[in-house]
Amino acid sequence: MKRVDAEIHVKPTKRLECFIANSEALIREAQALRFRVFAKEMGAKLETESEGLDYDEFDSFCDHLVVYDNLNNKIVGYTRLLKQTRAGQLGRFYSQSEFHLDKVLDLPGHFLEIGRTCVDPDYRGGAVLTTLWSALVQYALEGQFNYLLGCASITPGPSGFAVDAVYRAIDPKNIAPASLQVKPKIQIPDRLRCKRDESGIPPLLKAYFRFGAMVCGEPCWDEDFNCMDLFILLPLDQLQERYSKHYMRGYSANENVYAEKIPGTL
Repeated sequence: MKRVDAEIHVKPTKRLECFIANSEALIREAQALRFRVFAKEMGAKLETESEGLDYDEFDSFCDHLVVYDNLNNKIVGYTRLLKQTRAGQLGRFYSQSEFHLDKVLDLPGHFLEIGRTCVDPDYRGGAVLTTLWSALVQYALEGQFNYLLGCASITPGPSGFAVDAVYRAIDPKNIAPASLQVKPKIQIPDRLRCKRDESGIPPLLKAYFRFGAMVCGEPCWDEDFNCMDLFILLPLDQLQERYSKHYMRGYSANENVYAEKIPGTL
């Protein structure tokens, strides 16, 4: 499959590269990856199951950030990005389907929502997630956004959701102050809560925490995706320095990390 130029184009290795998909073929391939992860692996109930794709009304308003394996010619990592301006055209962020966000959205500045993040099961182990996160940070900084927001999903353990154990594992500095606490529209049912320490912190959420993301209150129960969602907020005012330290070490001084930007983007 021929790749297309994109506004963000990161090449941390010769095998993997990350860019915004702007062809229908690439977007459909990404939606097929989403379907395999969320429906086949996690058991999500999707209205688009008969098509073997995961998509919804938000997709046409989003940019689709993909990690591409040049050796095997396929998409192996993905996240979708919804700018505040595009969310305004749609009427809401996806997160507003699950949480009351009035306190957060009253903050001054510009918001970028991330969602549907997934990695091919055969590629989990760090490189794809690092590549994806590097490009995501570049996108956010180039777009001069002030906050990243989104829903971070945690799947249940064998006995259900160890909600208390998950929250005990979160460093206090990654818990939002009371002024930014949000309310879930659907709480985790008591029948699904368990006392055992079975649910860990997913790698993506750990990455968010390393960069200063905060969990803003109790989780929401997402029955369709069979998971509990934590609303996270990541202020970007100090991200530039942290990003440079973690992700720019591997680039030479003369390497062009960004591809040529397409007019009208970001």
